[in-house]
Amino acid sequence: MTSADLTSPDLASAVLTSAGTATKTSGLRALDNTLPQAISSACEWLIGQQKPDGHWVGAVESNACMEAQWCLALWFIDLEDHPLRPRLGKALLEMQREDGSWSVYFGAGHGDINTTVEAYAALRSLGYAADLPALSRAADWILSKGGLKNVRVFTRYWLALIGEWPWQKTPCLPPEIIWFPDRFTFSIYNFAQWARATMMPLTILSARRPARPLRPQDRLDALFPDGRENFDYELPAKAGEDLWGKFFRSADRGLHSLQSLPIRRFAPREAAIRHVIEWIIRHQDADGGWGGIQPPWIYSLMALHVEGYQIYHPVMAKALDCLNDPGWRRDEGDATWIQATNSPVWDTMLAIMALHDADAEELHSPEMEKALGWLLDRQIRVKGDWSVKLPDTEPGGWAFEYANDKYPDTDDTAVALIALASCRHRPKWQQRDIEGALTRGVNWLIAMQSSCGGWGAFDKDNNKSILTKIPFCDFGEALDPPSVDVTAHVLEAFGLLGISRNHDSVQRALAWVRREQEPEGPWFGRWGVNYLYGTGAVLPALAAIGEDMTQPYIDKACEWLISCQQEDGGWGESCASYMDIRSVGRGKTTASQTAWALMGLIAVNRPQDHRAITDGCRFLIDQQQNNGSWKELEFTGTGFPGYGVGQTIRLDDPMLSKRLLQGAELSRAFMLRYDLYRQYFPIMALSRASRLQRAGN
Repeated sequence: MTSADLTSPDLASAVLTSAGTATKTSGLRALDNTLPQAISSACEWLIGQQKPDGHWVGAVESNACMEAQWCLALWFIDLEDHPLRPRLGKALLEMQREDGSWSVYFGAGHGDINTTVEAYAALRSLGYAADLPALSRAADWILSKGGLKNVRVFTRYWLALIGEWPWQKTPCLPPEIIWFPDRFTFSIYNFAQWARATMMPLTILSARRPARPLRPQDRLDALFPDGRENFDYELPAKAGEDLWGKFFRSADRGLHSLQSLPIRRFAPREAAIRHVIEWIIRHQDADGGWGGIQPPWIYSLMALHVEGYQIYHPVMAKALDCLNDPGWRRDEGDATWIQATNSPVWDTMLAIMALHDADAEELHSPEMEKALGWLLDRQIRVKGDWSVKLPDTEPGGWAFEYANDKYPDTDDTAVALIALASCRHRPKWQQRDIEGALTRGVNWLIAMQSSCGGWGAFDKDNNKSILTKIPFCDFGEALDPPSVDVTAHVLEAFGLLGISRNHDSVQRALAWVRREQEPEGPWFGRWGVNYLYGTGAVLPALAAIGEDMTQPYIDKACEWLISCQQEDGGWGESCASYMDIRSVGRGKTTASQTAWALMGLIAVNRPQDHRAITDGCRFLIDQQQNNGSWKELEFTGTGFPGYGVGQTIRLDDPMLSKRLLQGAELSRAFMLRYDLYRQYFPIMALSRASRLQRAGN
């Protein structure tokens, strides 16, 4: 694959949207008096959230598993008196639903059994009595949903760690997998980044089978109403399980039989464990966590504890100190929430894009200069796990979090290039070698393109579906295959940087995006909820690369967006849309999702859509609060859809819920709420509408 030439077209006049030739409409002109004020106040609010060093970061909200697991982990590593534990318990009680359960996302119609079991166990570990109304309701709810036999793999591991589940009835992860060659199908480097980083410490826990049982009075007896001796601990089979699935189940039983033999302290096993420990320590982030996310951080801490690392060891101390980092925790009153991740790089680049769209650079020049410098300095110049498959590729990506040099991702890199494109011709930034940074980023992205033409988030060609048959992989996603939304962002970046539409990389990506369009017109959203996110990402990307926006397939996407607009003028799509076909494109209207739909329609700029654009803008203006911000409690970010394969699937499959062991409650999924989505996306949409309006007048 050839590198891109970034020196050819002059992009001084490029803007971060491609609206085409506007047509005058009375609808758009009707916003004359309100658009500028709404944009200005929104920008002022956003500027007010900027950190002193120039970056932005909003809270990342997920589900109660974060607080429950940290509460249990601190118990497990003999820190039951840690001052954080009671604060986590308070947070858990605040998140409990009236029916006694805990859910995966805000507004979910049903609770989630995994989250509820883990929250219940955490509260019991804190000494909350089983007959306390909150816990009694939780236990009753768990039993009403079939009880512990329906919990996922990760919940089973947690129950084993506190002595409530037999280790031999959890999926076996032998540490010897660290020795599998890179080209072997079952190499750790064929699993998704998040799965790989989580698997490594779990191999130690799986091999050692440690447990720190709860106090006798705190045991989870209420969840075993017929007694532990009568409980069926087997992992339930999925409907339609194929021969590979059955083979791996048998293999898992065989591995457990071996695990029960005296080889547990056999020299080769000890060597494998030492190798895993070295891998874990080598992968620790600068802030003390691992992989920029909660699971590898918490499991690595426990694995090292099991191997005799004391809490004052530098690696352990650094990991525990991370719990006091405001980048990871949020305190309110006597409650504390620990985030699943943090999003400073992502938030900063999107804030820059929003302010650029709003033509706010001159008014807020010092703030913008500081933000651009902060972002430019975050380019990663060291190799990470991605280089195992691309050893000759120069680093050049950006990561999502404060400290995650091992795992830059293509999505952040693409959006960073979009954000930095606006200043590439300024002498100040040329002196700081912005052209070199852009070139490194583009060349890294080209090298990371998968063979199908699309881009995954962290790795190239991470799509070996056989891995999802392993019993361990009944959680979220084990793979990181190409997704349309990430690919769209890469295409948009390439278009804005002047890379020719005829470039081989662009052509292959465009062909793949077209193949991925749903029959009804939208595109699936892998990293945002859901088809509104995917479609809202693709249409501006197509415009940016110079695609003919009058083509029937683009009309079809616009018609789908128009069909989803609601009476109040906004758009909304529930997280349930990942399982419930009736929820596709439907849900409570939100500021962020309305903005995505608007940006898609504005990029195409069909005259017949101007009324819908006006109504969408009016929705955003009407919903804007007096301080210039928007309120949004809904989760519109996606971690895992819970499909296992990490890509779109058929929602009309009548056996879908039984195959995936989840329904619209998303028991195998992981959903997110990014606090600043409610701000910078509406600024982008309103600013692009304003530009469209001015062009029409």
